[in-house]
Amino acid sequence: MPPSRKKRKSAPPVTATDHISALPDHMLHHLLSFLPVQAAVCTCVLGRRWRHLWRSTTGLRIVRLDDDDVFEVKDLRKFMDHLIALRERTQLDTVEIKFDQFDSDDVPYVNLWTRFAVMWKVQALTLHILEDGYLHLDNLHLVSQHLVTLDLHSVALQKAFLDFASCPALKEPKMNDCEINADRISSRSLKHLSITFCRSDSDCRVRISAPGLVSLKLEGFHGMTPLLEDMALLEAACVNLGNRCKDVCLNYDSGVFCGANDNTCKNCVPISDDGSSNCVLLGGISSAKHLKLMSEIGKDVTCLLTLL
Repeated sequence: MPPSRKKRKSAPPVTATDHISALPDHMLHHLLSFLPVQAAVCTCVLGRRWRHLWRSTTGLRIVRLDDDDVFEVKDLRKFMDHLIALRERTQLDTVEIKFDQFDSDDVPYVNLWTRFAVMWKVQALTLHILEDGYLHLDNLHLVSQHLVTLDLHSVALQKAFLDFASCPALKEPKMNDCEINADRISSRSLKHLSITFCRSDSDCRVRISAPGLVSLKLEGFHGMTPLLEDMALLEAACVNLGNRCKDVCLNYDSGVFCGANDNTCKNCVPISDDGSSNCVLLGGISSAKHLKLMSEIGKDVTCLLTLL
């Protein structure tokens, strides 16, 4: 009989989980930051290696799970209370808060999550409300040495919040479909500013004071066109006076435009809000190397370029 051969010991199967588990902690913290917070916390059941990794992720995504039809704030209130209590106080790169519906009782919770994000030194903060209506953020100053980008959708913003003097690292705020309840947006650190389809019901213009701005997008503003202060470093500007602009000539519907020198129409009289001779738009965007200026309502743009 032929001599028996020794059976080779087969190597244990290598799984994807083993490869991922072998990664250093900081890489796993980063990977978990791409998951919704609910899914990131659930990874604690994968094994001892994963038990506490979720507590130090570099990002928080407070968003809908794939199998959720509608994501409401109340669905996560208790969960977030526990997460805030148990999470390590490590720095966050990103916080993303997106949901479909909210009630008035939910507003303090969202404000609390936002404040904790700032306290955890977040660099990029996103807050998107997907249903009609505005969620009111607290009228408190943002105080952060780390916040770089701010992305807001369908929130109501008050005066103190829009004074970014206490955020010296803030470079790029975006506001889309927001309600601006303030007479001023100010910061010396801003480089890129986007205000799209926002509204202000005030009879006074919102003054935008950002002397270091490099690019500006102002589109579809509902209300009186914001007054742009001097932006000497501006390179590119896109200003679109949409059909919700309240600076339209009062005779627009009749097809007869007053013109900038006709005192019969208060919207065409060349006097600014404070009675001065400051320009509404031209003073801010005149230094732009690339300028796109549009009007969707037949407005005589020269009224805004010179005075209102």
